[in-house]
Amino acid sequence: MESTVTVDPSGDRPTKRPGYGQLLRTPKAWTFLLPGFAARLPFAMLTISLVLLVQHTTGSYGVAGAVAAVAGVSMALLAPQAGKLADRFGQRAVLVPGVLLHSAAVALLTVLALTGAPLWTLFAAAVPTGASVPQIGPMVRSRWAARLGDTPLAGTAAAFESVTDELTFVLGPVIATALCTGVHPAAGLAAEGALSLLGGLLFAAQRSTQPEATPRAAAGRASGTSGSALSITGVRVLAVAFLGIGTVFGGLQVSLTAFAEEAGHPGMNGLLYGIFAAGNTLAGIVYGVVAWSAPPQRRLLVGYAALAVTASTLWAMPSLAPLAVAGLLTGLCVAPALITGYTLIDSLVPPGARTESFTWLTGAVALGQAGAVTASGTLADAFGARAGFAVPLGGTVLALAVLVALRSRLVPESGGAGRGPVASGGTGRGIGHRTPAAVD
Repeated sequence: MESTVTVDPSGDRPTKRPGYGQLLRTPKAWTFLLPGFAARLPFAMLTISLVLLVQHTTGSYGVAGAVAAVAGVSMALLAPQAGKLADRFGQRAVLVPGVLLHSAAVALLTVLALTGAPLWTLFAAAVPTGASVPQIGPMVRSRWAARLGDTPLAGTAAAFESVTDELTFVLGPVIATALCTGVHPAAGLAAEGALSLLGGLLFAAQRSTQPEATPRAAAGRASGTSGSALSITGVRVLAVAFLGIGTVFGGLQVSLTAFAEEAGHPGMNGLLYGIFAAGNTLAGIVYGVVAWSAPPQRRLLVGYAALAVTASTLWAMPSLAPLAVAGLLTGLCVAPALITGYTLIDSLVPPGARTESFTWLTGAVALGQAGAVTASGTLADAFGARAGFAVPLGGTVLALAVLVALRSRLVPESGGAGRGPVASGGTGRGIGHRTPAAVD
């Protein structure tokens, strides 16, 4: 593999080994990373906070799960429109009214639950609550893409964001659960709304790092599409792949809980999911510092095949210890698929549609997770805990079949939508081909 010399974005010396230390020295990176982390943490607090509050007020986990699922589906289907508006008018113009609407919707839902309002009002309030969830993760990724362009650090940034996502999904539920059980059942949802508002406004205030707005007509001409990122076939293929990954997250959350209860050790649920999350985080860290010579499309197929294989073994585990090992292996395969999928956006989608594209992928994960929670719970109730693992098995296998069948759609044509070397028919040393990297 040829070595590419890149310039440290901090203005230091040329280097052949871009790593996390060099990435974090990117000028003004911390100005959007810190408020971005505070604003994206509530995303991981919302579901569990909703479940614990509604279960407390209604006495039903089924109703609580259904309300949370409505919020998740609403977010998955409607949030990409906010991403499109952010590409068109700028992130600040969309984020400020968005966080105000979200905090108001969360407050309304909290009041309705605490006052014993009719159930239909909870479901109605869950729609704007989910639809207005601030899409901070996609916005941060768009800022990295705008600042790093086609440098090898772009791939490192994708890995860094995957690790950050996983960290929020480890910390968020823990914080929300502690607040709901130790302070008040509504404390988790109140904290989610407050953090979304404060963190979102601080993030929106960082105007110098936000990508330039692209008018809809200009975005459509640049991409050769109607202006929607989802009209690009490659984005739709990636959305299916991320939908399958969502079934892994949702299916494991329910099935690991059911399996631990059946085994007589309900307290082991947190440890089992923590092992899965640790594998995901570790893989994300390592993936970002490895020099890859294979093109990203091939890496996605290989990584996703490994994910499908490991997810297919979960149902056969006879006890908690083997299940923990299988969960770890599954987690190790999740991050590479996520990271590679996100990096492919740079070569498939024009800059003016990237926030929307990232939001579609994030929404696909949420949609897959919401569906998997319901399906795995239903199967576990009817046929036992092992049956719940059929959901991540089926989700990943079907998504892999789509990836294999449509793999050519993930290779941009010469002069395609992306702006990297791959898209322009160059050498292929864009975001998918990184020089050796090291953690500084």
